[in-house]
Amino acid sequence: MLTLLAAGAPAVQECTYSFGVTDVPSFIATAAVLEGVGVTAYLGAADFISSRAYLTAAGSILTIEARHNAYLRSVMNQRPAPQTFDVPQTFNEVFTLAAPMIVSCPSSNPTFLPLKAFPALTVTNSGNGTILTGSKITVQAKLDWTGPVYAAFVGSTGPVFAEIESNNGSYTITIPANVHGQSYLLLTKHQKRVNDDTIVAGPAIVMISGTDGAPTTP
Repeated sequence: MLTLLAAGAPAVQECTYSFGVTDVPSFIATAAVLEGVGVTAYLGAADFISSRAYLTAAGSILTIEARHNAYLRSVMNQRPAPQTFDVPQTFNEVFTLAAPMIVSCPSSNPTFLPLKAFPALTVTNSGNGTILTGSKITVQAKLDWTGPVYAAFVGSTGPVFAEIESNNGSYTITIPANVHGQSYLLLTKHQKRVNDDTIVAGPAIVMISGTDGAPTTP
């Protein structure tokens, strides 16, 4: 915020949020998710920052978010760094994840950002609770799209598509190889391309422990 104020940019006042935290374990789990989303948000925004000063400031925040996330994952007995590369998300993908937690914002806040939230994608069944590579999960979404639907995870070098089975608004997804840790699942109307024009629902956060039989501890 200090960098923005120094540049004369308008300050954004604090909004009111609801995180659904009820106890210490849910606080830690929610904090880990938010830190992970923060990493993907700053990484995704980096490509749009032309000022070297802003980029340095954003990069320094990103590294701290990553350290927070790694610490919280280790507290939960998970791998601090579950994959080789972190993944970037677009503005609208991040806003879709954040929107359900925002109760209200001051009317004085700027409204010039053209953000939109995609339809919600909810994981309704993850088997025994531990999601592994090769296992299946069930998700649901209310879509405005009636054509074919494809499943893709956000990847550092592009989308990673997954096998999908459709059943009356419910979808069964097979977790593909090379997708680990806090991952982001999207439903799209294109089998090779993922962008704001092809996304029909999501992202949904999917916590993937690793391959079948792999340890989940650091």
